Amino acid sequence: MENSLKRFLLLIGLPFFLIACSTKPRCSDHPSEKCTRILFIGNSYTFANDLPGMFTELASSGKHLAETQSLAQGGWTLTDHMNDKNTQPTIQSKKWDFVVLQEQSEIPAFEQSRAVSMYPAARTLVRMIEENESEPIFFMTWGYRDGDKQYGYNDYDTMQNQLVVGYLTIARELGVPVAPAGYAWWRTRKQNPKIELWQSDGSHPNENGTYLAACVFYAAIFRESPEGLTYTAQIPGKTAQALQSIAAGAVLDEPEKWNLR
Repeated sequence: MENSLKRFLLLIGLPFFLIACSTKPRCSDHPSEKCTRILFIGNSYTFANDLPGMFTELASSGKHLAETQSLAQGGWTLTDHMNDKNTQPTIQSKKWDFVVLQEQSEIPAFEQSRAVSMYPAARTLVRMIEENESEPIFFMTWGYRDGDKQYGYNDYDTMQNQLVVGYLTIARELGVPVAPAGYAWWRTRKQNPKIELWQSDGSHPNENGTYLAACVFYAAIFRESPEGLTYTAQIPGKTAQALQSIAAGAVLDEPEKWNLR
């Protein structure tokens, strides 16, 4: 499954290389201000449209200083990150306030693959993060626009339900919070179906989708609503306002509704 996705990413020309970048501003440039440091660990869902950078701009719009860094490679799994020589040194390089863990797009939707791949890696990475006195947070992703038919998920809703189960099961086991971007995605589909969130491949986020995810992280990390923030990533105002509202509701108002059945 992972190999087929990697081949697909190469065919459509998405970047397939390690990204380890830091988005301005840096906390060290503002020593007298409270600053939130966040490390994103994931793959192309994280680096598409620069989710860490978009989050940083949202934070600034809400008068929060944030510094972000990312370890992301196209198609990578948490197991890949667990085994990579750069992961532990990066986690230990500073005291992060949050370390975001994003699994490959399909694995959390399948009971066997998450049991043998995602969950063992997540346990190791969470332990590594907590030993560094940082807080892990899972990045709940979204289903494919048309489901994943080759693996039996014939529509988006069916796949999204299983992704929710996959992330919440390990999050509850480990006592780790979740940034429910996938649930916010589902709410957008139900409430504002005209807002397109996917790129043409039906998998990766377009700018609307990344902005929605950034708003979810804003609400999850700062425990504040992103509603009314002036940074919109050049998304039309009404669309940005709708996404801000959906993200706020998903994180702050309705976590008990993450089971979408």
